[in-house]
Amino acid sequence: MKFNVTPKRGGAPSFLSIQQLLLLGFVALATPVAASIGDRLPEFQECIRVCERENCGPDAEHQTPIPLHRRLLLWSCPSECDYTCQHLTTSSRLSQSPPPFPHPVVQYHGKWPFIRFLGMQEPLSVLFSLGNFWAHYQGLYTKILPNIPPSYPLRKWYILLSYVGMASWFFSAVFHTRDFPVTEQLDYFAAGANVLYGLYYTVVRIFRLDKKDTPRRESLLRLWTALCILMYVAHVTYLKMWAWDYTYNMAANVAVGAVQNLLWSWYSWTRYREQKKGWAAWPGIVVAWVLVAMSLELLDFPPLWGSVDAHSLWHAGTIVPTIIWYNKLER
Repeated sequence: MKFNVTPKRGGAPSFLSIQQLLLLGFVALATPVAASIGDRLPEFQECIRVCERENCGPDAEHQTPIPLHRRLLLWSCPSECDYTCQHLTTSSRLSQSPPPFPHPVVQYHGKWPFIRFLGMQEPLSVLFSLGNFWAHYQGLYTKILPNIPPSYPLRKWYILLSYVGMASWFFSAVFHTRDFPVTEQLDYFAAGANVLYGLYYTVVRIFRLDKKDTPRRESLLRLWTALCILMYVAHVTYLKMWAWDYTYNMAANVAVGAVQNLLWSWYSWTRYREQKKGWAAWPGIVVAWVLVAMSLELLDFPPLWGSVDAHSLWHAGTIVPTIIWYNKLER
């Protein structure tokens, strides 16, 4: 679908549907987002004004229909204009200043201008998020449930690890499909729960707090559980009620993940020194793999071919270590 961005006159109002009522619900949950460079470009702002006037306003002449699959994903006339103008502006900037010194590709609304597919804003991130979801699903239903007996003390923590992982990657796929304040919040909160539960489970596993063989161990488990719950509630409360702070959210997740990775690295090295067996080092190998995948996020380059960016590669890089993790879980 191509939206008209050339000034004309006349016409009738664009479509009104239940879709717009749903959008109002998302707006009610909105959190302010800092503007990106692309948002402030005069040519982008002018393109938006012309497109919305000619396609969306009460005097619009060109009522370009939006395909059903995009309407189901809540693409509206203004959001279609925004998407179209992002790519028109990007193409214009690149053509006006050809290689070797083209105008840089810039972000709009905090995101690179991706080429959507079937209405999905970041199709590769969606695909790889679902790949991670599948890795947890397969781990739960082909490794944990059929192979680990209910009597094994760590089984319930393994099961919860799978459910938290699946929830996290499901909301990641939803967010990368359509970026709304509510989908962003669900993605961040689920990711935070996934990271924090990873640390919670790591301490339980390494120090075997699951073995309630002494009153001291039982007390430690209760204290550790309460502390993690309080940390998560405080994290969500701060983001939702105090400030939607991207820097804080990233720092909190990195800090918790770093502690978890250090614990697994220490555990792997200790076991390897004691047993001199290659398999004893597998947790450290998985941790190193995940760290390399996460480091891709630091690159943050414009998407190659409008699709492949550092974030999608990070999601792709965590699928295999998740599969290895489930294959190596202790019975």
